[in-house]
Amino acid sequence: MKQKVLRGVVAAVLVGAGVWVGVNFASPLEAESNALTPGSAEDPVVTKSYVDEQLAKAGDGPTETPGANTALEVVTVPAGKTLMAGQGTEVIVRVGKAIAYSSDASGIADLTGGTDLTKGKAVPTNHLLLFPREGRGILPDPNQKNGLTVLVKGSYTLQ
Repeated sequence: MKQKVLRGVVAAVLVGAGVWVGVNFASPLEAESNALTPGSAEDPVVTKSYVDEQLAKAGDGPTETPGANTALEVVTVPAGKTLMAGQGTEVIVRVGKAIAYSSDASGIADLTGGTDLTKGKAVPTNHLLLFPREGRGILPDPNQKNGLTVLVKGSYTLQ
């Protein structure tokens, strides 16, 4: 019987000590209650479009929506003309025989074939070509009468 009473007293003392500690010492939640509330006047919530607009006004941000110029464009390259691609432009030859053109010793990346097409090499049809720099392009094979039909994603000029 003494043991049961002793256990009850010890349990009561432990519970009492826990309540006393909880009442007299600040909890981490109370310490954080002084933090700013999101959305208040001191800490406003802003949207991405608002930030983009402010950056565009300052001249440091995008002036157009990223990814807006990602459509493929069908381009006809007449015989005797060269399609000069801009940096990062992607081209797929769909109809006709094409020849790679480069103003230097480097070439065009044939992503489908995993090769580098240097100046004068034949470009396979339906292969994805990536133009890493300016000064590179494709032209119709001089042995054919018709031009080329290509799909282009990015900037280009016909010369």
